[in-house]
Amino acid sequence: MSEVIVVIGAGSIGQAVARRVSAGKHVVLADLNPGNADAAAEVMRDAGFDVSTATVDVSLRESVHALVETATTFGDITGLIHAAGVSPSQASPATILAVDLYGTALVLEEFGNVIARGGAGVVIASQSGHRLGALTAEQNAALATTPADELLKLSMLWPDQVTDPLHAYQLAKRGNSLRVMAEAVRWGKRGARINTISPGIIFTPLARDELTGPRGEGYRRMIELCPAGRGGTPDEVGTLGALLMGPEGTFITGSDFLMDGGVTASYFYGELAPH
Repeated sequence: MSEVIVVIGAGSIGQAVARRVSAGKHVVLADLNPGNADAAAEVMRDAGFDVSTATVDVSLRESVHALVETATTFGDITGLIHAAGVSPSQASPATILAVDLYGTALVLEEFGNVIARGGAGVVIASQSGHRLGALTAEQNAALATTPADELLKLSMLWPDQVTDPLHAYQLAKRGNSLRVMAEAVRWGKRGARINTISPGIIFTPLARDELTGPRGEGYRRMIELCPAGRGGTPDEVGTLGALLMGPEGTFITGSDFLMDGGVTASYFYGELAPH
């Protein structure tokens, strides 16, 4: 039986992390779109990795549970890379909350039940979670600890409260980092770790959609005015993911790592500050 790394979301970032942590292990590459999973698997196989594919809809518990069942047939799950999600330009507030917030809670819950001792996971959140205004302690606790299947019933997430896709996305991504903090306690009881990475604008097909979408001007401004003066690459996220999942990251759990070229710093204290 192999050690198994499960990658949910077959995009550039999930692949970049997987390539750094999966040598000698079996990779289960899962995506909502089987074509995306197959294409990514072919690239990874050509690079020497042992890969199988699966289809998953993270907004459905039975689908996430089926993925767990599939993955465990290959061996012990020692790694989870959760990189699936939808962006504000792609979906309605309700879909964003169902996929990005509830879906992540489901993934953490289901995989937290089976993660092997010494295992580790990363959840890809977003810089957007860092630009949401402060929530109350009660709201933080609710996002972090409400059982997954009751999460979307919280009054702060009702349709009349969350009417804008960007607001939904910010709430979902803030919720991801809070949920990971709470789950880190539970994962720790199994001897496993879990962290979030909150990337800024990373040049992926998704980012290209954003740059040419209705918010494109704002995204270009972020790139121009942030301290780094550029967008990031999936490989840079992969490097951080490898640290967090690898032997040098064993004292790191329940943490969120903002890597956005300084966009958030500039938003609070620089040229991107709202007037």
